[in-house]
Amino acid sequence: MLSRSTVRQLVGWAFLVPLVAYLVLCYVYPLATNIDLSIRDYTVRTFVHGGAPLAGLANYAKVFGDPAFRTALLNTFVFTAASLAFQYAIGLAMAVFFARRFRLSATLRALFLVPWLLPLIVSASTWAWLLNSESGLVNAVLEGIGVERVNWLTSPSWSLVSVTAANIWIGIPFNLVVLYSGLRNIPAEVYEASALDGANAWQAFRHITFPLLRPVSAITLLLGLVYTLKVFDIIWIMTKGGPSGSSSTLATWSYELGFGTLVPRFGLSAAVGNVLILLALVAGLVYVRLQRRQDLA
Repeated sequence: MLSRSTVRQLVGWAFLVPLVAYLVLCYVYPLATNIDLSIRDYTVRTFVHGGAPLAGLANYAKVFGDPAFRTALLNTFVFTAASLAFQYAIGLAMAVFFARRFRLSATLRALFLVPWLLPLIVSASTWAWLLNSESGLVNAVLEGIGVERVNWLTSPSWSLVSVTAANIWIGIPFNLVVLYSGLRNIPAEVYEASALDGANAWQAFRHITFPLLRPVSAITLLLGLVYTLKVFDIIWIMTKGGPSGSSSTLATWSYELGFGTLVPRFGLSAAVGNVLILLALVAGLVYVRLQRRQDLA
């Protein structure tokens, strides 16, 4: 007969094994495969039949030495920073607005979820139509008020702005939902006490709402960062990273290296993908460190 403690341990392992198997199959194995791709010189033939020669860090050296890498890295930073800043600011403003619980607020909140629920291919195609240089609705409105047409998707000066605006629009509902939930968890008594002390609306927001929302804000920004770093569909459908790489990010460049050329360079594509994974990992570690400091404070 097994002892009670042994039975508990076996039951614990029985619950743990499916989780470990899932992590290995869905995370560890793909990551290991991608690392192997990045350190070998793969061609289409060796990709199918195997036997790719070991290249070491040569693929990473080629990636870092390519001028396109610096452009893609800068665009990724601008695209991510602008998306997070505007998504969070607009989402927070709307969350505060809906927290007043006025009539039809629930219905309007549900309508604001539509951009988040739509498939990305639909959202990106809609924005590509709206910003079309010849027949787009935005240019039609601009012409109607006497403003010159803008080549939103085909101009190096505007392509990155256009895809960033589309991504901001898609991400606002997520920020709205999460921040609104955080606002609902702030006790009403705190606001009543601040009102008795003579605090106005701005002071209450600055000294009560915003500080108490920090944990929710941190996880919202972290999830938004991880999602935005890997955004591919929107950019590829709207501009394909062009013109001349002006809207190319690490995600789109990685795809282009591996699948967008006549001669696929799978090793370089995997190396760029690993750089993206590293950036997301660093962001996660920074979040954990800041969270620990906050818990100790």
